[in-house]
Amino acid sequence: MRANSLCITMVGSFLTAILWAQPPQTAAVANRIAALPNGIEISQGELHEQILALRDDVLRVRAWHGDRAPEDASWAVLASARHASTAVTPANSANHAGFRTAKLFVDVDERTLEMNVRDSNGNILQQDARPIEFDGDAFRVSKTMPLDEHFFGLGDKTGPLDRRNEAFTLWNTDAYRFQESTDPLYKSIPYFMAFRASRALGVLLDNTWRSSFDFGKESPTAYSFGAVAGPIDYYLFYGPTPKQVVETYAWLTGTPPLPPLWSLGFQQSRYSYMTQARVLEVAARLRSDRIPADAIYLDIDFQDHNRPFSVNRAAFPDLAGMIAQLKAENLHAVMITDLHIARLPAQGYFPYDSGVAGDHFVRNPDGSVYSGKVWPGPSVFPDFTRRQTRAWWGTLYRDFLRDGASGFWNDMNEPSIFDSATSTMPLDVVHRIDEPGFAPRTASHAEIHDVYGMENSRATYDGMRAIDPDTRPFVLTRATYAGGQRYAATWTGDNSSSWNHLRMTTPMLENLGLSGFAFAGADVGGYAGTPSADLLTKWFEVAAFQPIDRDHTEKGTGDQEPWVGGADHEAIRRHFLEARYQLLPYLYTLADEASRTGLPLVRPLFLEFPDAASDGHPIDLDAPGEFLLGPDLLVAPAPNPDELDDYSVVFPAPDWYDFWSGEKVTLAPPDPPAPGAPDRTVRYSISVSPSLARLPVYVRAGAIMPAEPLIESTSETPSGPLILRVYAGEKCAGQLYQDDGRSFAYEKGAFLRERFMCEVRGDRIRMTISKREGSYPAWWKQIRVEIYGWTPSKNEVLVNGAVVATQIDRTDHNVGFHIPDDGNASTVEVR
Repeated sequence: MRANSLCITMVGSFLTAILWAQPPQTAAVANRIAALPNGIEISQGELHEQILALRDDVLRVRAWHGDRAPEDASWAVLASARHASTAVTPANSANHAGFRTAKLFVDVDERTLEMNVRDSNGNILQQDARPIEFDGDAFRVSKTMPLDEHFFGLGDKTGPLDRRNEAFTLWNTDAYRFQESTDPLYKSIPYFMAFRASRALGVLLDNTWRSSFDFGKESPTAYSFGAVAGPIDYYLFYGPTPKQVVETYAWLTGTPPLPPLWSLGFQQSRYSYMTQARVLEVAARLRSDRIPADAIYLDIDFQDHNRPFSVNRAAFPDLAGMIAQLKAENLHAVMITDLHIARLPAQGYFPYDSGVAGDHFVRNPDGSVYSGKVWPGPSVFPDFTRRQTRAWWGTLYRDFLRDGASGFWNDMNEPSIFDSATSTMPLDVVHRIDEPGFAPRTASHAEIHDVYGMENSRATYDGMRAIDPDTRPFVLTRATYAGGQRYAATWTGDNSSSWNHLRMTTPMLENLGLSGFAFAGADVGGYAGTPSADLLTKWFEVAAFQPIDRDHTEKGTGDQEPWVGGADHEAIRRHFLEARYQLLPYLYTLADEASRTGLPLVRPLFLEFPDAASDGHPIDLDAPGEFLLGPDLLVAPAPNPDELDDYSVVFPAPDWYDFWSGEKVTLAPPDPPAPGAPDRTVRYSISVSPSLARLPVYVRAGAIMPAEPLIESTSETPSGPLILRVYAGEKCAGQLYQDDGRSFAYEKGAFLRERFMCEVRGDRIRMTISKREGSYPAWWKQIRVEIYGWTPSKNEVLVNGAVVATQIDRTDHNVGFHIPDDGNASTVEVR
């Protein structure tokens, strides 16, 4: 959110112009080549290039001028990864120096320092298009770009899923009412994945200054990246599968923490619920209408004159009592805490007084405290590059946590400033780095800007853990940097209530997921403007299958709660929320996977099916708007959701079931290519007709999906058996993860994990259930097994070889029965 008068300014654009105003400097002849145990270092005069192997599949490339390398420190890359090392085998030839690992071959031209990286089979993974270009402090790295190479990542930039033929700037910006061509946006995640011929390579530029990425916008044969200043320090990591690249990015920058279970439930918000009475009214309506929900948000108007960490006692006379009433309704309170502290000397405003006493605010070059206008008026800003300041910031949450708040929302942290010509801090504002792993020094805001929001969310997360170490924090941040997933979930910012923004949401969330943010969402219904009832309903449908499901809108817009628009619309929205809540065991299992591996919940199709197209291109290019929720659910909204025309749903593999009916989807094989034409894809599709109440969702054959009886809040314990939906097919498997959903006890073994496999053997189907791992007790005593795509001939169920007495229910598309589950390994056979 922002003031309407706030403009989007291209901060530092003059530096970009300077970058190209002078001819580039290129190297001439290498005068020193040093073989290192884990790589090489080459020098040409004052230019040095160092290429190190951190693992067999991970390279780090650094280049600098002068005798001293830049400080080896990072806000993004974990020290354990940055200091990893693996031995290499030298591989030199005439005018070329290089080395091999078990998976990669690195070759450097000694005359130009141009680098070529191949895999062990000789496939070129990345090749310099020209030597590194310098202009003062600015630099540019250029790589060749084959015609069949595609690019993904950079967080939630707008536009198509594939970044090819686009160019982007990374400079965190308050982009109110952003559109498809708006750039830059709120986040700076300088990482992308190159995908070619079913092979994937990750690239992370670890540079916090204003940077840019060009994927063929300037040249059709090269892509490039660079920054206006700072170190040349980038990482290359090979898959070859896209999943391996994502997991290695998580190895470099960290995985997201396992979130509290309630954060996967539906969340209701607006700017603002103006009074305590209105908050409780919304809560009561959610419960009386039996709409599953888990959280209500408080935007800035709960505060006294918009001052962070204060309370408007006239509108919210009993904040703690209100939160207690919400908890009695099984609803969590999430409170906004913007980082701008009102400049109120000698007025008893504790955040300001304690911040001044501790010297916690950023300063102007002359040593005075910097002040800028934001929601409370003149404001000062914490210096989050100081660990002491982050610790102080964390203590400010003590009262709100004591009052019962469950989560916090860090907004406006680009930082957004109203009375600045650049809409943010001046570039010469001074930060004082005091951080483990860094040498103590000062840094300009030009260097710190893109990590400022991430360090804000870090301070919030760490503060919550320090105050209540047994409860998982929930932090939602708008601005962040690479590695910010370690501290917070995120959302796509101030989107608009339009059909186009609904369509734009999917590729934004897919690229955020590929960029480390497994837990992300977009404001349901759109933030700016009032959606039509149909648009709001469609948005509810799609968001039910996205990680963060939050309905939010701005001041001055119409109501946007689930019941707005009448009973028919409310019934549809409720139906999709109920489907989400029944799938919570599946969602939470995906959340556990994300916390361990970095794999996102929302996935492009090529992440699971990199070989779906015969020529190796990502199948998503043929399936705009489709996405996967985990490995097993394919969600297929209309590529243009406001159009009434039939459209094709494209499948990356031939065997799928309809999620809603359980019916096996009948797919015809693709037509063979015309004589002489290339066999470009192996594609299966069906035609569907859009309707208001329908969202096509499909399940992969071979999936075993856990589900549960309907609840209206994650605070409730499901009543009845665990449900296993078994979709007959090849590689039939699934798993389930459970814990208490709120504490860190799982780190000490208080979790539950079960794995399932199945196999069709002639006239019988056999399913194995593993012995439970962990000490967390199950809430169920029975499992209801629902088998789709297969029918028994004898109506007989055996558990561990013994026939059990159970009723087999038959519907048009599945058979169901109950079996006991005591946590031990078992074999279930149906015949």
